[in-house]
Amino acid sequence: MWYLYILLCRDNSYYTGISNNVDQRFKDHLKGRGGAYTRSHPPLKLIYKEKCVDKSTALKRELQIKKWSKAKKKALITNQP
Repeated sequence: MWYLYILLCRDNSYYTGISNNVDQRFKDHLKGRGGAYTRSHPPLKLIYKEKCVDKSTALKRELQIKKWSKAKKKALITNQP
């Protein structure tokens, strides 16, 4: 199972990524071994996670969400079940 996830960073920005093990990936981000963005914008917490049927679907969803405004991402996070 693959997941799309969003992290809240220390500067109040969002980082969007995908993983088949979100908990481990978040730990990697905390240790500075995640994406380049989270090395310069350290993450505070995981704020959103969404199941995807496969890696391809997760990648497409990631690209879609990365194009969104911060307000639209916040609405997605706020309206999660």
